[in-house]
Amino acid sequence: MSPEFVVNVSRQALEMMLIVSAPVLLVALGVGLLVSLVQAVTQINEATLSFLPKLLAVGLTLVLVGPWMVSMLTEYISRTLTGLPAAISGGN
Repeated sequence: MSPEFVVNVSRQALEMMLIVSAPVLLVALGVGLLVSLVQAVTQINEATLSFLPKLLAVGLTLVLVGPWMVSMLTEYISRTLTGLPAAISGGN
């Protein structure tokens, strides 16, 4: 197993993590920004007010995008585990 293989697998893992987590993080960011804007306009400074909309939006996003996330992760893990014996034996 060469250092290049380890770096490549690590890079692919980080890219996969970024791709899979992006929809949930972007929705949480958008809802948080929207709630903060509403709080600034109405001058309501309640910290717990932003929690429920974010929770509902992230939950809905996970329901809608969850199957895609699972399929992406399953495909990545399958690809990685299938290629592991060849990488260990040096036939990469």
